[in-house]
Amino acid sequence: MDELRGDQAVWVFDGESVVIRYESGGRSKDPLLRRIGRLELPVGAIAGVDFRPGADRRKGWVLRLRLRDRMDPYTAVGAALREESQPFRLTGPATSELIAEYLADQTRFAAEQHTGAPAPDTVLRLVPRLPLHIQTSEGTATIDDSGVRLVWSGARAGGRKRRAQRREYDVTEITGVEWTPSDGWEWGYLRVATANSAREGSSKLRQDLNVLLADEGTETSDALLMAATITAHMWAGTEPGSGGPEAGDLAARLRDPRWWLDRARAVGRIGGAENERAEPPNAEGPAADRSAPGGDGASRAVTGDDGTEWVFRQIERLGDLHARGLLTDEEFSAKKAELLDRI
Repeated sequence: MDELRGDQAVWVFDGESVVIRYESGGRSKDPLLRRIGRLELPVGAIAGVDFRPGADRRKGWVLRLRLRDRMDPYTAVGAALREESQPFRLTGPATSELIAEYLADQTRFAAEQHTGAPAPDTVLRLVPRLPLHIQTSEGTATIDDSGVRLVWSGARAGGRKRRAQRREYDVTEITGVEWTPSDGWEWGYLRVATANSAREGSSKLRQDLNVLLADEGTETSDALLMAATITAHMWAGTEPGSGGPEAGDLAARLRDPRWWLDRARAVGRIGGAENERAEPPNAEGPAADRSAPGGDGASRAVTGDDGTEWVFRQIERLGDLHARGLLTDEEFSAKKAELLDRI
């Protein structure tokens, strides 16, 4: 077992993984790395290893691990992340250059032996375990077994957000997460994107119900950690804490008309009364619809012009699941045709 102590962390390589401990007592006191604390990176998730002697500003070495596709949620959401804050980058003095180069060679060799793609849920080992909760001056963000929640309860929350109070998302409906750091003049923020967020959102961050503002320092770093964690669960194709259901399980839910009726109600709950209806148009409750002749509740609920709009919203969500690989071409085509038949 090889150990390398750098400025930001201690890396331990055992042939199968690189265990990284971010030590707050070192020269680096980056709030993101302190918040992560520790992670274990399987060598199968590593695409390459870069080692550059004398490249640090103090003429020390720089060691960087490049991860495979959909294995680095921090880089995916943190394009503006400072080099000192990057979790898979390590620097150290020239006195330990030989040790660093040896570990880089050993890690590179081990990673090259893994030719297959890592399992999608491998990325979950690189983010904090659930539940994860952060707090900013505007409110809180949480991801747990029930999904993602934004709550605007802080002193800096604007009037529209205070009236809405909160917004909740299923991970399966999230299409992306955007993180922008504070520059000391403007707010940083965490933005959750869905198929409807562009239409529902606002050009003003203080009024956008998909945004949680974050001040510089720890708040900005916590927002990045939250964005990376949500992204990791999106990539893993799981409901948080569920252990990773297969696409067939999700397809079975999609074939159940009651699931679509529940999804429509969720849209109303998530979007708020000012953006969405609380139920599919003309719905009088699942019990009344299912007992009526001529079909199930969901099919009877989507009639008329408003029903057409509801159907197309569901097709958008279906298309997103298909694009993420959670539905096969056949499943997508069959469900899309079924929905169009309800217009």
